[in-house]
Amino acid sequence: MTASDDPGPYLRDLLERFRPLREGKVQQSLPGMDRTDPDTFAIAVATADGQVWSEGDDRHPFSLQSISKPFLYGMALDQLGRECVHRKVAVEPTGEAFNSLTELEEDHLPYNPMINSGAIAISALLHHDAPDESRDRMMAMFGEYLGRRAEVHEAVKGRELLGAHRNRAIAHLLRHFEVIGDDIDGAIRLYAWQCAVMLDVRELALMAATLANGGVQPVTGRRALQRRHVRDVLTLMFTCGMYDTSGTWAYHVGLPAKSGVSGGILAVVPGRMGLAVFSPRLDGHGHSVRGIQVFKAWAVDWGLGVLGGCEDSERSAHPVPDPASAKSAN
Repeated sequence: MTASDDPGPYLRDLLERFRPLREGKVQQSLPGMDRTDPDTFAIAVATADGQVWSEGDDRHPFSLQSISKPFLYGMALDQLGRECVHRKVAVEPTGEAFNSLTELEEDHLPYNPMINSGAIAISALLHHDAPDESRDRMMAMFGEYLGRRAEVHEAVKGRELLGAHRNRAIAHLLRHFEVIGDDIDGAIRLYAWQCAVMLDVRELALMAATLANGGVQPVTGRRALQRRHVRDVLTLMFTCGMYDTSGTWAYHVGLPAKSGVSGGILAVVPGRMGLAVFSPRLDGHGHSVRGIQVFKAWAVDWGLGVLGGCEDSERSAHPVPDPASAKSAN
């Protein structure tokens, strides 16, 4: 493999290889998704020094949804510290669905910040810490990752609030066990805002590359997350980021990752790059069908994985961008 080669042809190959996959369903409950072509498909890679390559529908906007969870967790660590955060949220994987009403440990804490109960607890912590400033602080944090002013999809935000009955039930359960405070509406509002932040696949790859780069946004050079908390975020993305399929993901892909029901998946190659896929058809776990298959192929073809690259005998010699020698593209 030649590290300085342009990976564009390989990204185009991935698009063509997996475009025929048409299993899964688009999340129709999200405003605008009913007008999104189910065949929308985009792939991007961003290196830790800010070089970006992308192919397909790479300017198509979508909302972060649950991909926002590790970033809010990182924000809470930065603002409140590990001890405060983990008095309210544990760090264990769970075999339950991401929105389960039983996703609490025996001591009634949410299992981890990557599932809905844990993310709502994180939102509550941030809101209760600064009720009048939490939203602006959160949007500023996303702006640091994106390298621009963060914006939300108003209709998506409204749908998250109006259709939040299950999340409100989770929040009331958390309040019953005194995991969160009384202002449930405030916590749910912040959670709705985080899910509605808009971006495209190139920006998603840059968010992943920021984590790969020790918390510094590689294009702007601005710090988005304190270095000492990057490991915490990546660890929980690795063990919990793909919900009840996190073990399967770790086995086949081996990278810290997070998915969202709008169809995005990001993954982090620490110290090297961020990877992203957008394709809106979802499997039964809420992951992009094409995205899962693309990442499995990526892991083999580029020899990725935090525990070592896949030693598949059929692994082909595809160009892998290197932060030290990569050249810019589109």
